[in-house]
Amino acid sequence: MDPMHPSVSSSQPSILDIIQKKRDGKKLQEEEIGYFVKAVTQGELRDVQIGAMLMATWLKGMEPEETLALTREMATSGRVLKWPEEWRGLLVDKHSTGGVGDKVSLALAPALAACGCKVPMISGRGLGHTGGTLDKLESIPGFRVSQSPEQMKEILEKVGCCIVEQSQELVPADKILYALRDATATVDSVPLATSSILGKKVAENLTALVLDVKIGNGAFFPTLESAQQLAESLVSVGTQLGINTVAVFSKMDSPLGRRVGNSLEVLEALECLDGGGPQDLRELVTTLGGTLLWQCGRAPSVSQGSARIAKALDDGSALGAFQAMLEAQGVGSNTAKALCNGTEEQRLQVLGRARFQVALVAPCDGTVHEILAMPIAQVLHALGAGRTKEGQCIQHRVGAELLVSVGQRVRKGMPWIWIHHDSLALGDANRSTLRSALILKDTEPFVPGPKVVKTLLPPKQSEVPRKTGT
Repeated sequence: MDPMHPSVSSSQPSILDIIQKKRDGKKLQEEEIGYFVKAVTQGELRDVQIGAMLMATWLKGMEPEETLALTREMATSGRVLKWPEEWRGLLVDKHSTGGVGDKVSLALAPALAACGCKVPMISGRGLGHTGGTLDKLESIPGFRVSQSPEQMKEILEKVGCCIVEQSQELVPADKILYALRDATATVDSVPLATSSILGKKVAENLTALVLDVKIGNGAFFPTLESAQQLAESLVSVGTQLGINTVAVFSKMDSPLGRRVGNSLEVLEALECLDGGGPQDLRELVTTLGGTLLWQCGRAPSVSQGSARIAKALDDGSALGAFQAMLEAQGVGSNTAKALCNGTEEQRLQVLGRARFQVALVAPCDGTVHEILAMPIAQVLHALGAGRTKEGQCIQHRVGAELLVSVGQRVRKGMPWIWIHHDSLALGDANRSTLRSALILKDTEPFVPGPKVVKTLLPPKQSEVPRKTGT
């Protein structure tokens, strides 16, 4: 049997019967799941019916076979991309479960392209408190996230990577369900998240996929234990659908890097692509990239793959690939050149600055024990960096810039964060929320541990056969 097109019976299910069946905790058949996805895709269901099905799934869950079937149906609800035969083994991608300040994709995709991979990255917008890769890229004047499959192929031939949105041709069912999950508080359902994440990746026709599963107060999953179920589901389903899938768990207690907010994160990604930037960002880019190079056989070990990614960041080849991707996706050559080869001031002239910058200061002496990501994300969301409803315009220049780091000793009155905002006043409530993000303790300065805490391989592999590292 073709794993992408299993045989089904000819009986026609009823959407009400399907909702009731899942509401009662019963296992759905493949044809029932297929009928639901098809009806979603063709616009035959009302939002209330889809919402009821999403909530029933969140409450009752799904068996592994149901999740596999749902993912397969999501992937084939539109076109499955076809690539030249000579690209076999080179098609790779990464997915993050969402965090604060997570601009890894912006640096990772061009670094992988510089190492000879093909990266057809289908990304999303902000979900809940987390930022979206597409929103970050759209802070660059002229960048077009909408590209047809034919345009994607052309860009991959020329550049090696592209970062695009879902089109009506690619996984159209997920485009609908993704928005409604956010509106129905079902974002953290394991089967729904699995099918959403992997549906896009299966449609990309990948060789290898690395999943950056975030844990901590700024993630959808606060602990390693709570994230483990999703990671195991993703690795299992991805492997069964023919993708070499690995999950990497990384900490998201504090924001990643020092800058949060769409245009500010582009600025920091450019620093990383220029061989600099914060160490925790570089660690994740090189670790995830090294894992992918090992998965697809372009490096004999994760550590050697990580070294290749680091070299691409340091020698300018990753930055060159990013500039080529910008131009291929609509950015003017002068704008792309100013961003990739200019000073920070020249880059800010392209991206723009927020009208106001406000500094908050440390309330007392102490060592920075934590900088909580969630309060910062909540304030920026309220100031316009995120959406409260689908399709809402966001303010790309709203953001935060951390002036201190975890483990650092600070003095009372020392500025610890800059808030960049445009039209809305910061206000006392937002200031209070931000103050709660800075956790000071009377301890000696210390060096924080690494971001990556664990790697999960497919079931047939019990461990990474070679030494990992960055």
